[in-house]
Amino acid sequence: MPKSINIAVDGYSSTGKSTLAKDLAAALGYRYVDSGAMYRGVTLYALKNGLIKNGRIAENLADYLEDMHLEFIFNRERGASDLHLNGEDVEEEIRELEVAKYVSDVASISEVRKFLVKAQQKMAGKKEVVMDGRDIGTVVMPDAELKIFVTARQAVRTSRRHGELIRRGKDVTKQEVEANLMQRDLIDSTREDSPLMQAEDARLLDNSELSLKEQLEIGLNWAKETLATT
Repeated sequence: MPKSINIAVDGYSSTGKSTLAKDLAAALGYRYVDSGAMYRGVTLYALKNGLIKNGRIAENLADYLEDMHLEFIFNRERGASDLHLNGEDVEEEIRELEVAKYVSDVASISEVRKFLVKAQQKMAGKKEVVMDGRDIGTVVMPDAELKIFVTARQAVRTSRRHGELIRRGKDVTKQEVEANLMQRDLIDSTREDSPLMQAEDARLLDNSELSLKEQLEIGLNWAKETLATT
């Protein structure tokens, strides 16, 4: 029976970890899970249902978690999976800057994390999963056979995220993008419940000067090494 592993990809916002995770999953024939999209889905629900007002998140947000059905459905046109919230494709909406503005605060709520971690661990139960996020290697899949922590310089991350938003037709400045990234970094790395950190056994990948092909080659080599020794 062929060996199979789980791969955890963690890192800060706009480091390219999602691209790496998607590419690794495609190359290995594994399932890709975007944990960040799930937190964005909860945030979008909160915004649409008046649970975020005047910059404040309702204290009873956790009471609505059971009303949120989140699932990934393959989009043949895109060749990738889209997040669906209560039966509606919200892949485009969850990438809006308004969602990004609040997602780290929503993700810092313990009840939200427990709810989504449970769902993510269920997805990873059958192996052959590549999952990216903030706490995958430390909390969601601490037993993942391969853990990768992705990083990049702040200026590089800002440029990448700004370019992505501009290509999607969003009117946003680099200053706004940088401020959002810095705010999310601070919240993600200092929250009490499962803060963003590099797992002790994770491999560090700084892709500031790497092409997408180069970072994939590195990740694939690590995966092959892991498979050979598992």
